[in-house]
Order: sequence, then C-alpha cells, then structure tokens
Amino acid sequence: MKVATWNVNSIHVRLEQVLDWLHQHQPDVLCLQELKCETGRFPLAAVASAGYQALVAGQKTYNGVALLSRTVAGDPLAGMPGFEDVQQRVVAGTCAGVRVVSVYCPNGESLTSDKYAYKLRWFSALRNYLEETLQRYPKVLVAGDFNVAPEDRDVYDPTAWKGEVLCSDAERAAFGTLLSTGLHDAFRLFDQPPASYSWWHYRVNAFKRGMGLRIDHVLVSTALREHCTSCGIDKTMRARERPSDHAPVWVEFSGGSSPSS
Repeated sequence: MKVATWNVNSIHVRLEQVLDWLHQHQPDVLCLQELKCETGRFPLAAVASAGYQALVAGQKTYNGVALLSRTVAGDPLAGMPGFEDVQQRVVAGTCAGVRVVSVYCPNGESLTSDKYAYKLRWFSALRNYLEETLQRYPKVLVAGDFNVAPEDRDVYDPTAWKGEVLCSDAERAAFGTLLSTGLHDAFRLFDQPPASYSWWHYRVNAFKRGMGLRIDHVLVSTALREHCTSCGIDKTMRARERPSDHAPVWVEFSGGSSPSS
C-alpha cells in the first residue's frame, strides 16, 4: 500500500501535474491540500478517468482538502466534530482498513497575528480529534501540510528561522502533542539524506538554492508503524514548470503484512 500527500496550491492550476503523478506513482491514496476551489468545482471527472474516487471539502479561493483513493472511502467525514470552523481543512475516510485523514493546518502568518492564536487553537482541536479517532480506528494515517518544521534539522537555516512562524517553540510543542497521542512521524522512521525539505518559497530562487523547510508530514499509528517500509519526498515535482511550492511526500507499507490485514 502506498499513500501520499501533496499541497498542490490550486488543483485547477496543478491538475495535469497531479494526474501525471498519479499515473507515474500509482498511490492507493493521495491526500491533497490547498485546493483553492469549491467542492462543486473539483475536477471529479478527470480524477475518475485516472482511476480514483474523491472525497472533497472545498472552499472558494482558499484552503480546501481532498482524499483520492482507488476504492470508495468508507465513513467519510469533513471537519473536526466539536470545532466550528468555516475554513475547510480536514477530510477523512477509511481506505483498505486504514483511517486516512488529510489535513491542511493553518499557517499562522506571524507570532503577533490573530491567525497565529487561531493556529494554536486549531492544533489543540486536532489533537483532541486524533485522540478520539485513534480510539475508534487503531490503524490511522494523518497526512498533509502541517505548517510546522518539527526540528532544526527540518530547516535550511535554523538560526535565521529561530522563533519565526513555522518554527516557533509553541508550534513545535503543538506538533509534539499530536505525536503524544500515539502517532509517529513516518519520515523519521528511516535514515534520510540531510537537507530533506518539502517546501521552498517561490521567492529568492529558494528551491535551487536549497532554502527549504520540511513542513509536510505523514503520521502513522503504532499499529501501522510496524508495516511501514519507506517514506520519502519527491522533489522532482517542485522542479516542474509552474510548480506548487510544496513537493509530494509518500509512505509505503509492506505487502506481506498489509495495513488492511
């Protein structure tokens, strides 16, 4: 089983790239973020022609998440129960026995912004939501743009980014509370090359200069961890013409001991 996540920064702008990636890599599930389109305008037909079903929680101009799967996802749910939010940032479904949650966490803008306070409240709600989810589904996978670089090694210049949004102590602590529920950062289950990043700003030629952050993550429950065989970042998509500023992150599970068993 292969699951991936990708902040596409507009599904309409990046549709052909998404279809190409699906064709090349054949994931069982692809979590998408920052669709920037309403649910009714999501390109369902194009996705279906590629062999995928879609769960979509869209929003005009901003945000929006989706879950593409080869089979119809069971028990679909958009949003986090108990947390009222007009922003579409969470969608979940059960695929091959795994509860898959696609998340687009708030950016926060700056440490003095109301959006930063919202981000911390949102993470608190996400932790509660995932704790409840883990009680219902032992096999849980949470994937998406978390807008947090968990450690200094996830930042090209930790000194320059110290205390800044995406890297602040409070954000890193909030990310840590997600792991305290019993989830594991799949990327860090394996040896990885240095300077492994998933996001590079469009400005200052950041991608070519290696000025990136690892803010896109796949978290897996303990029941899935033992079946996890690899996890990586596909930087080739960031090198494409008119790319998203994010790269896909993928994780694979062993076929002999599949997550659905």
